[in-house]
Amino acid sequence: MKTLLRAGVLSLSLAALAPAALAQTAPAPAAPAADSMFRATTLNLSGMGEVDVAPDMAMISLGVQTEAPTAQAAMQANAQQMTRVMAALNRAGIQARDIQTSNLNLSAQYDYVQNEPPRLRGYQASNQVTVKVRDLARLGAAVDATVNAGANQINSISFGLNDRSQAENQARQAAVRDLQAKAQLYAQATGYRVGRLVTLSEGATYSAPQPPMPYMAMARAESMKDSTPVSGGELTVRVDVSGLYELTR
Repeated sequence: MKTLLRAGVLSLSLAALAPAALAQTAPAPAAPAADSMFRATTLNLSGMGEVDVAPDMAMISLGVQTEAPTAQAAMQANAQQMTRVMAALNRAGIQARDIQTSNLNLSAQYDYVQNEPPRLRGYQASNQVTVKVRDLARLGAAVDATVNAGANQINSISFGLNDRSQAENQARQAAVRDLQAKAQLYAQATGYRVGRLVTLSEGATYSAPQPPMPYMAMARAESMKDSTPVSGGELTVRVDVSGLYELTR
């Protein structure tokens, strides 16, 4: 009797353990086939929109350059002359927040003669400012005022927009229309129809032309009867977009 009882207990224990062991060793369910996860036919395209607008502001670089026998004298003469230029800009309606020093330099000047050591001639001081003119109607008069006040360097000018948002939004609309037209064209050419727009992203946004243009190499410090003529031309504001379209039969 004792032997039979032990065998029965052992059989029950093995039966209780069997489901747990089977659960631990059962294989995981198979992953869905990769091609069943995404079966749509798509188009990945880019579009571009441009708008030409007249600029309404300008950035101009101008300054004062002076020379003197000593460094102190060169800097002092430059400071006096530049103070008059700043005052002239203020009288021309340019606010202080729109005037920024872009370069300040002091350097020794030498005369070079063949077979002789360089000879110190003096010192040259230069002070350059970048001026933002928010009203182009003031630009010519502002340039003339600074030259009359002592500015003897005008290096470059570039044009822009005080508020770019309206032109950029127009360019965005043109870019989306370009994108949609391309999608329709490709769909028809391949025998499909445009189902839906899956994603849309914006890329570069910029305006042309151009790096700053040379204005004049050296301004004459003399009184001018007529205001300096300035032509802003046009700017081209461009926006690039890209989109992913799903196609259907």
